[in-house]
Amino acid sequence: MRVSLRHFKFFVAVAETGQVSKAAAALFVSQSSVTEAIKTLEYDIGLKLFQRHSKGLALTYEGTIFLQHARSVLSAAVDAMLAPQQMRLDMTGEFTLACTHTVAGYFLSPLLARFRRVYPGIIVKLVELERPEIERRIINDEIDIAMCLISPLHDTRQIETEVLARSKRRLWLPANHHFLDKKRISLVDVQTQPYIMLTVDDAEETTESYWERAGLKANVVFRTSSMEAIRNLVSSGVGVTILSDMVYRPWSLEGARLAATPLSDPVPSMDVGIAWRRETELGRAVKAFCDVCRFRSTAVIEYDDPG
Repeated sequence: MRVSLRHFKFFVAVAETGQVSKAAAALFVSQSSVTEAIKTLEYDIGLKLFQRHSKGLALTYEGTIFLQHARSVLSAAVDAMLAPQQMRLDMTGEFTLACTHTVAGYFLSPLLARFRRVYPGIIVKLVELERPEIERRIINDEIDIAMCLISPLHDTRQIETEVLARSKRRLWLPANHHFLDKKRISLVDVQTQPYIMLTVDDAEETTESYWERAGLKANVVFRTSSMEAIRNLVSSGVGVTILSDMVYRPWSLEGARLAATPLSDPVPSMDVGIAWRRETELGRAVKAFCDVCRFRSTAVIEYDDPG
């Protein structure tokens, strides 16, 4: 049998979204990876788990039964991974966790939900801050730990960091853009296009840095802190952008399609991690949170091509 926990995870995502594309986007993997996982499951089980129709996929009777067990398997796997490190459920305490805008919206929620389930007696005081303010408060010992984009941090002499996820940055374009027919797309090519610049969480500073290293400059026609605005503008053909797979979705709020494709030039990944004051002894509650984060990341997540 070739089935692994990855197959169960992909199956549950498709069952909950009803579409391979939406499941792939939610999992930050390619559509082909999800399709292959479902085919493998159905082949090894010997039954059809989904009925295909024009709008996506619907569970068969057998698929509905399998879904209940698949969720139990995934839940049991998480509990098994946490069990060796899990302290008593009556463990109490509190700590302050700072996070940036992007991390709060795209990475933190499932971690917090799992942590609260495992350690219900620990109170997490959550605060959203800009990266410079996070650095200042870490150094001044005003927060216990932060979850943020690691690469923009400046004062690494006083701040300890640990990467949890690396998300590749790719070029976002309208789904019918002629660049998608090219075998290679470079920053020189992108320079010919109107560019939509994201300004939140040091995105503009990071973008300008790798354009400058290439000796080029993006043709910025609009700056915004709204991810939904960027999806709308890109999908409607107003411009293109370069952003990470973690925040990628193949559709706008209006349902218009967009695509993401690799660049031939080196573009840094968006690295998410935890940060704390160097040489500070972390408290038991903070250590418990770090353990949950590490189990979630399974070392370091590498986000796949979204397709």
